[in-house]
Amino acid sequence: MSENKLLVTFSPHIRDSVQTDKIMLNVIYALIPAIAVSIYYFGFFALKTYILTIIFTLAFEALFLKIRGRRITLDDNSALVTAILLAMNLPPASPWWLILIGSFIAIVVGKQVFGGLGQNPFNPALVARVFLLISWPAQMTSWIKPTPIIENFNFDSVSAATPLSQAKTELISNGKILTEFSDASAYFLGNIGGSLGEISAIALILGGLYLIYKKIISWHIPVSYLISFLLIVIPYWLFFPDKSLSPFIHLFTGGLMLGVFFMATDMVTSPITKKGQIIFGVGCGVLTAVIRLFGGYPEGVSFAILLMNAFVPLIDYYIRPKSLGEAEKV
Repeated sequence: MSENKLLVTFSPHIRDSVQTDKIMLNVIYALIPAIAVSIYYFGFFALKTYILTIIFTLAFEALFLKIRGRRITLDDNSALVTAILLAMNLPPASPWWLILIGSFIAIVVGKQVFGGLGQNPFNPALVARVFLLISWPAQMTSWIKPTPIIENFNFDSVSAATPLSQAKTELISNGKILTEFSDASAYFLGNIGGSLGEISAIALILGGLYLIYKKIISWHIPVSYLISFLLIVIPYWLFFPDKSLSPFIHLFTGGLMLGVFFMATDMVTSPITKKGQIIFGVGCGVLTAVIRLFGGYPEGVSFAILLMNAFVPLIDYYIRPKSLGEAEKV
């Protein structure tokens, strides 16, 4: 007579009715305030970038699922979320060919070559952003001045530097930061130059709080990311005020809020356990601060998150819950 054996596995053991498409829809809902702000300040340029990115990304997703002989699953909304996040990592006036290449890299190189949804080790949108930044730095750092859509209905653009890029340029040229950025409201409301997803801190914070409220993400990564980041930036600013922007500017400019709430918390590419998420968040915060303060790039969020993505399997291996039915070690 054969014995029935129980399979001892790691948690979680509770099934939930929440499906991928609903989770992704909630992420899209959370991004709506930031999308609206970017369209308000960049008008036609923002709309063009969002529309082209969505079209190209969904097309590549469907094409390569077809090539692989898999069912076309655009209705799970994962490719749509990748498209929006990629668009938010691009300059408003990005040329169409840059968007096309970025969409290909995000879907094919960042996702499909690893087996598709749930199997990619790196955030697809960030893979595309870093690839484009390294390959075409001029196009990826061509910022335009934000102009409220109600004040400007033409398609002309005026160049404008971001606070982080301007400070980095002055630091490299003069050994100190000469410009003072005093308009705090601009950082919150979005009236600054930058990529589509980094101009309004308040819009991104609201979206992030919505995701935490809906339990799509937990607080562990965002809080540990921000605290570890500030623990490096604040002392450095206190000791070297002429070589660093204030912590306030560091906190609310650049891609930090987008990365903290929407990129680092990606379920596929972040740790499973709460302790692992805290370690992951601390790593992201430390790397972001180090790259911003001492690296050649003014922004470090994308590089930091991708580097920590590579450590996720190791974190999950060493920081994992006890197996169901496992006895305590004496």
